[in-house]
Amino acid sequence: MLSLVPVALAAFQMERGAHVSEGNPFNVSSFYVNPSYQEELQSSIDTATGTVKSTLESMLEVPSAYWIDVKSKVTGSDTSSVEGILTDAASQSDPPLVTLIVYDLPNRDCHAKASNGEICCTYNDDGTCDYDASGDCEDGIEEYKTDYIDPFAAVLAKFNGTVPIVLIIEPDSLPNLATNLDDSHCGNTATEASYTTGIPYAVTTLKDSCPECSLYVDAAHGGWLGWEDNLASFAELFADMGIEDDIRGFSLNVANYQPIGVQNDADTDCIQGDSSPESCDDPCDLLSQWNRGNNEMNYAAMLYDAMSEAIEGFEPKMVIDSGRNGVDDMRSDCANWCNIRGAGVGQVPTMVTGNTSLVDAYYWLKTPGESDGCTETLPSDDDWTVANGTCARYDSMCGSSDSLGSESGEGYAPEAGSWFDYQIKQLAENANLDGKAKPKVVVS
Repeated sequence: MLSLVPVALAAFQMERGAHVSEGNPFNVSSFYVNPSYQEELQSSIDTATGTVKSTLESMLEVPSAYWIDVKSKVTGSDTSSVEGILTDAASQSDPPLVTLIVYDLPNRDCHAKASNGEICCTYNDDGTCDYDASGDCEDGIEEYKTDYIDPFAAVLAKFNGTVPIVLIIEPDSLPNLATNLDDSHCGNTATEASYTTGIPYAVTTLKDSCPECSLYVDAAHGGWLGWEDNLASFAELFADMGIEDDIRGFSLNVANYQPIGVQNDADTDCIQGDSSPESCDDPCDLLSQWNRGNNEMNYAAMLYDAMSEAIEGFEPKMVIDSGRNGVDDMRSDCANWCNIRGAGVGQVPTMVTGNTSLVDAYYWLKTPGESDGCTETLPSDDDWTVANGTCARYDSMCGSSDSLGSESGEGYAPEAGSWFDYQIKQLAENANLDGKAKPKVVVS
């Protein structure tokens, strides 16, 4: 297992240009590895032993995305900022591809609490968002535009054509509007205005400033939008925005644990036909619920069909997050998403996907080792087994039976985005870096 990281990454490089869809932004010579992530990883390597330590060491050179989830990460001189990262990449003789997550909408993460953002439509006295307040979110949208997206765009413009850049736009946001309007935090007029105004502004502004950037709007995963009515709602919502000309396609499974799987053949129907093919493997038991998105390759094909039907001439490409889906069947309930016990690092980034005409790459979009959200009790900064007060952003999903910290001896989980030493060591212990099953390559 441990030798698979360099072998797999070497294969990634050797396969450049082989059966790669036209314009694939991942078809470059190298990929940016953030020194700030290497420092976090090294902090866990220093206290690890055995095969876990060896696996973590091999992960030091694996590229992953960097989340720009607060305004302060846009400008700066070090590699914790967009400006610093792109400056570092541009200084290299052959600038590597940089992948960034754009993630700071007003009233962000409306159906959960773990990642509630810093920009609000209406602020509470303590600076948190009042998700129950309605309105048009005029002030929040203006803050998003002027303090986050416009500076972001200005930085990108300086590196357009110099550094290859992929942008993943606002994970979970449009999917929440497609399916969670019955939650008042998502269905109120302010949140709807934030998402339906903010995302088009982000896409058009970032693309205008950086025409050579490749943008993917987030489309959740098959376990969320794989039901026919959910997918139709999402496609209609997206089509109404009129931004298809500025994006390459969609990101799937971001920060989730759904299996990549194998795409169905044209004559395979896992629900009403033969369910024995490998493409019908269903660790989340979605097929019994009439959800054909049992894996992310099948969901990618469904999403493509829905979007090409909703928007004439639109042929989106996909990128699938493989950062933590190395184990297919570790959850008792696949609705659980927070710091899953038994998860493992998945397929290292590669363009050799199960259908290279549809899926541009598997990529580590959620940085392995960064927490999904906090337990009700926070850990101390020095020791995750020692309590240090309560977490204001606690989400009950982070106390699920599948979440780390819900069993004795597991200690406490830090807030979303913070380094989680216990988790990264578990992910390394269960790593499946060459993919659990080698998918057949389908080229159409």
